Amino acid sequence: MSENRSKYNGCLVFLWLLVAFLGGVSVALHWNPHRLSKTGNAELQKMNEVMSYIERYYVDDVNTDSIYGLAINAMLQGLDPHSNYSTAEENKTMMETLEGSFEGIGIQFNIMNDTLMVVSVISGGPSEKAGLMAGDRMIEVDGKSIIGIKNDQAFKKLRGKKGSKVKVGILRPGFKEKYTYEITRGVIPTYTVDVSYMIDAQTGYIKLNEFGSTTAKEFNDAILKLKRQGMGNLIVDLRGNGGGFLDAAVSVCDEFLSNKQKIVSIEGSKVRPEIIYASRKGDFEQGKVVILIDDFSASASEIVAGAVQDNDRGTVVGRRSFGKGLVQRQFDLEDNSSIRLTTSRYHTPSGRCIQREYENGTEAYYEDIYKRLVNGEMESLDSIHLDSSKVYHTLKGRTVYGGGGIMPDIFVPIDRGDDLNAYYDIANSSALIQFAFHYTNEHKSTLKKQFPDTKSYVTGMQVTDQMLNQLIQYYEKNNKKKVSKMSANSSKELKTWLKALIGRNLYGDEAFYPVVNKTDNVIIKALESLK
Repeated sequence: MSENRSKYNGCLVFLWLLVAFLGGVSVALHWNPHRLSKTGNAELQKMNEVMSYIERYYVDDVNTDSIYGLAINAMLQGLDPHSNYSTAEENKTMMETLEGSFEGIGIQFNIMNDTLMVVSVISGGPSEKAGLMAGDRMIEVDGKSIIGIKNDQAFKKLRGKKGSKVKVGILRPGFKEKYTYEITRGVIPTYTVDVSYMIDAQTGYIKLNEFGSTTAKEFNDAILKLKRQGMGNLIVDLRGNGGGFLDAAVSVCDEFLSNKQKIVSIEGSKVRPEIIYASRKGDFEQGKVVILIDDFSASASEIVAGAVQDNDRGTVVGRRSFGKGLVQRQFDLEDNSSIRLTTSRYHTPSGRCIQREYENGTEAYYEDIYKRLVNGEMESLDSIHLDSSKVYHTLKGRTVYGGGGIMPDIFVPIDRGDDLNAYYDIANSSALIQFAFHYTNEHKSTLKKQFPDTKSYVTGMQVTDQMLNQLIQYYEKNNKKKVSKMSANSSKELKTWLKALIGRNLYGDEAFYPVVNKTDNVIIKALESLK
């Protein structure tokens, strides 16, 4: 599914953040009820009695498995916000992403106007081999209409075991007839490095979306590629990165830190304390480093930011991070479901635990991110109130604070200018993505002829006033309301994002990030800090 990274609106649409668990340890736990205390046995008997009454007398048929799942999850979330229960199916989906591949047909898609639109076809994947093209509209799967399908339903229908087959019905722009393709599913690789490129003559840029099993190799390959292009400084973008495997975060830190420098320590009342150090010669131990974070940088992202900050290895730029300092260990259950149980806390090299308080419950814990916006923290440094009792010091003696996330060295507020209302109107609707998609389809051959590669597109393509007016008309027609008064800044932002999205449709993220990063205030501050 295609995603659009946009700036915050004055009214934040709050999304629950599922922060990925830390640590790759997975062990089987076979529960023995005879080991419970007498009180535990009594409570277990009470639960079984309740379930018996539900099965025998409840007004409707119920899925008792799902009820047990809800009960387990409620029990775990009563401990802390990050201990949780996952079904076998949820485990499979999560591990596919973190382990670097899944089995399916190999497309990126969006649901537009109740129709599945193929945004891009993965090069060399099953769909490309079968003949699917970007811009195709998928209307049938295995002979059944999928008009009105939801994202989660589409994933279930299109993913499947390697070697299995699926028939899809396609409508193609410019052709009247329906095409039917039989696709043999295969292994589709996923990547944790979205893009790596030289943002200027001396500075490399790497965008990491999560920390998975392939991150260490992907990140090292990106560093070596950029060094060959003359990189002397490096910006690592961890904004929106909710975490992942602990080992992956350690490998990224190992690229920057000298041998024996502390990366993170792990402590818990029932686990053996562990201190993890840099253990090898990294491939970027000399150049300047900047780490970008925001409110949704969590867990493994905070380990990296904390290690770089506490060792005075580089500069952290952006906004205060999420604040997840709890470590989960996965225990697999006999039906392939699992629980992730918090077993310890991690501490940055200076000794900080950056976990936010969660005594008021899970809902209040996650709503804290929304409150940061309401309270003005995302706009003003003066609105941030850290716990002055939790004072720590970096390797060179700088003061840092524990609890509540990583505070950046350079704070960059969100941009909520009143003259951006027209930009927010269009960007926060689906009109911008949909218009860019349709425009690319209608002009693909002309665009590719004029801009035959990523570099020529990024440096040469210009969004005209005529294109902007077409976008505004598209928005007003589909949303049945007028756009706000168009300011110069709104016009500039819309042209930038329209160019970036058309570039992504043509050439992927290599033509997306180099465009949007040119007007990104956090990137601009990061480049200034390097000078």
